[in-house]
Amino acid sequence: MSKVLIIIPAHNEAESIGKVLSEIKRDIDFADIVVINDYSTDDTAKIVREHNVNCIDNIFNLGYAWTIQTGIKYAADNNYDYLIQMDSDGQHIAKEARRLYEYAIDHDVDIVIGSRYLEGGDYKCPFFRRIGTGLFSGIIKLFCRVKITDPLSGFQCLNRRVIERYAQMGAYPEFPDANLILEMLLCGYKVREIPVKMRRREAGESMHRGIIGPITYMVNMCYAVVFVFLQYFGFRRRIKERLKK
Repeated sequence: MSKVLIIIPAHNEAESIGKVLSEIKRDIDFADIVVINDYSTDDTAKIVREHNVNCIDNIFNLGYAWTIQTGIKYAADNNYDYLIQMDSDGQHIAKEARRLYEYAIDHDVDIVIGSRYLEGGDYKCPFFRRIGTGLFSGIIKLFCRVKITDPLSGFQCLNRRVIERYAQMGAYPEFPDANLILEMLLCGYKVREIPVKMRRREAGESMHRGIIGPITYMVNMCYAVVFVFLQYFGFRRRIKERLKK
């Protein structure tokens, strides 16, 4: 069996992290788990260690993206074949995470995304997130000819090729969502979706809470997508110029 790691970024998730870890141990018992504690001020780290789960403590608050990359670097350094990204708030279901991994194995896929919207999913998400989902899904379909219904989903399974690429990124994006999926598709990686069930957050606060948070996220994501295009098409132009010489 492949060597599998589940990474869970956590910031002040003491109310939910224990249930999340218990569920994973029950339903994905063959996988290792590492929680990246992003400078929590509650009992998150204590609860993780009480469950005998490896916990990496950030010495200050790095934010979601760099906390995720910390887990990815850990997976690369320890030679894991597959990595599953899960949230610490209980929205991601362990049995569904197992399905992501099994699909990646069976179909030899680089990235498997758990989609809330395939096959008539009834997940209700905030207004601005729905707008962003539609916009970035359309951009990916237009330029990559691939239909991704949930490009903002952080519920993913990555294979070794992707783990190594992400771990080596010196400028890992602040919001590693649609922009990263777009970049990987443009670079020829095989990305697929499968329908998954997700729960609503029961405790804690979303990083996209309020009105300003989602708007800021959307603006930053648009900049990130433009940067991906500039970087990709600029690189292709340089290659063509070199070939002409």
